[in-house]
Amino acid sequence: MEVNVKNINNLISKVYKDSIADEIGIEVGDILLSINGERVEDIIQYKFLISDEYIELEIQKQNGRVYLYEIEKDYDEELGIEFTNPIIDKAKSCRNKCVFCFIDQLPKGMRETLYFKDDDSRLSFLQGNFVTLTNMSEDDINNIIRYRISPINISVHTTNPELRRKMINNKFAGKLMDTMRRLADAGIEMNAQIVLCPGYNDKEELERTLEDLASLHPYVHSAAIVPVGITRYRDNLAKLEIFDEKSAGETIDQVHKLQEKYLKELNTRFAFLSDEFYIIAKRPLLKYDEYEGFIQFEDGVGMITKMGTEIINYLDSINDERLNKSKKVSIATGKSAYEFMCNVAEKIMDKFKNIEINVYRIKNNFFGETITVSGLLTATDLIDQLKDKDLGETLYITRSMMKADEEIFLDNITLKELEEKLNIEVVPCQNEGIDVVDKVTK
Repeated sequence: MEVNVKNINNLISKVYKDSIADEIGIEVGDILLSINGERVEDIIQYKFLISDEYIELEIQKQNGRVYLYEIEKDYDEELGIEFTNPIIDKAKSCRNKCVFCFIDQLPKGMRETLYFKDDDSRLSFLQGNFVTLTNMSEDDINNIIRYRISPINISVHTTNPELRRKMINNKFAGKLMDTMRRLADAGIEMNAQIVLCPGYNDKEELERTLEDLASLHPYVHSAAIVPVGITRYRDNLAKLEIFDEKSAGETIDQVHKLQEKYLKELNTRFAFLSDEFYIIAKRPLLKYDEYEGFIQFEDGVGMITKMGTEIINYLDSINDERLNKSKKVSIATGKSAYEFMCNVAEKIMDKFKNIEINVYRIKNNFFGETITVSGLLTATDLIDQLKDKDLGETLYITRSMMKADEEIFLDNITLKELEEKLNIEVVPCQNEGIDVVDKVTK
């Protein structure tokens, strides 16, 4: 049996040295046909099928010959292979038309992949993406339960069926709680996200949503609340307001009151606001321990507190030759993180007396000044606003400005092109305190 390599998703792209696959002779370019006689159609099914201690693996070699491998291994032990298509299938697209959808607010000419709306539970499990559950068939829900896809991240926004149908523009959106109860009954863990839109799902509606979600704890482990983001490209889209100091402060007060209640009832604060709310309201963030392990870190929940604590602790531990390092560098950041990064720079310079750091606040002219997070800055704005500045020998930026698996910005400009335009080395840093300090002081 021959398979057309051009049309196959489960083509093996990597075999780890000394792995089970390496030991039995599986090679890059081979094709996985089946496991235990079952055709492998996606990565979740693959992980489920290989978890057993005995499996039969059907592999087609590059010469077209098919071999059956019998493998005995430890339970849940990996085979040591990767595929050219990480999910071994086409990602499922989103058919919703959410009133707050950021993709609908993008201009033309950006990275092509940015215009694809995914709503795939497999990407939720593997990469932390959020799904609405509205684009899933009965088979999809059954597969989540059968293959134990857990935890999954769910874009909730509201549990009010009528309001959710209105916000998401999908007639199936109102079935959310029924589906989540079904998943909870099956022992599937979930994390929830609420994009909060003033006048839509805030205030009384927010409290209703959090109470509904908390009723499913511990299977719904946490809820992250992030403010809606509005770009200047909202022609012909629903009118939306953004949070200001007063409304953000009111939301903080509301959620903190609920946190106290949940801490008594559930032994967890359960609902967490993203850092943006505190910055907009000019309020102090929660303390390190109050974020309970930073469950929703990727949603910007507790990022500043976590990084700040890591940086202070790490600086206290440094006592090496780097203390004699002499250099002049710069950091570029968005409006939201500017004060924090200035504070970081001061702490580093207090420890390293011969290092000078200039921090530059970059205004988001590309999307509009209402977008203030560093991760949505473009190379175009970096170039326009830094080209005449004293940047020293190196410019540091957050890695989140670029595509996760490629050094390319939202506006299709590469890191190398940015370096050429600014005539300086540009070093991306992870959102981790130790990584920032190590790179700035190396």
